Amino acid sequence: MTMSRRTFATILAAGATASLMSTRASAAIAAPPKARNVVLVHGLFADGSCWSEVIPRLQAAGLNVTAVQNPLTTLPEAVASAERVLARQDGPTVLVGHSFSGMIVTEAGVHPNVSALVYVAARAPDAGEDYTALAKTYPTPPASAGIVFDGDEGRLSEEAFLRDFAGDLPAAKAKVLYAVQEPFHKALLAGKTANAAWRSKPSYYAVSTEDRTINPDLERFMAKRMGAKTIEVKASHLALISHPEEIAGLILEAAGQ
Repeated sequence: MTMSRRTFATILAAGATASLMSTRASAAIAAPPKARNVVLVHGLFADGSCWSEVIPRLQAAGLNVTAVQNPLTTLPEAVASAERVLARQDGPTVLVGHSFSGMIVTEAGVHPNVSALVYVAARAPDAGEDYTALAKTYPTPPASAGIVFDGDEGRLSEEAFLRDFAGDLPAAKAKVLYAVQEPFHKALLAGKTANAAWRSKPSYYAVSTEDRTINPDLERFMAKRMGAKTIEVKASHLALISHPEEIAGLILEAAGQ
């Protein structure tokens, strides 16, 4: 059967239109709805107060903000602590994780109240992925050598905390944060996520370019793999404290503001 030029042009145009519609549909799915709430989750060597610079900026924009106190015991218990807070939210909620709590965001982010995910220099594993094995494919960050254990509890030494975790903060401020760091249990590090919420939820990632706790190139890899809207901040691992304007701005974007 011979196809006329007109018929071929018609089919080509129809295909282009279908492709455009598909692209627009994908973009519509990727765009987050306007959120009313933000739930923040902290990682290792910290507690909920690490969000103290970001919280007032989000509240000033009219958002309801809650910082989860991550128990840092096991991954299921940590996820459950976030899920209890998510269940109390009324309406669309942006779930934000720093550092290790990217594991929690990735797992708990499938909750129906979650409208978007934000990762701040955070782990972002795939479902069932061995994050430790993934991290070993990149140079080991300096902070790893500073972890000390008292039995089953781990924490960062003061030297490593000030130099490798909070390196761009004034020493006096970093020492206050060191004083309130919450020890983590070894069992926490053995957990694997069963879900990868970033595969179905709009995702955002803030890379810390001067990070000495998670390799910045690993952060870039995870952000690219998830197709996240990504910003790069010239900051230590604690960009949420040293650059709260940028981090709050990314969260507000995820909240549709």
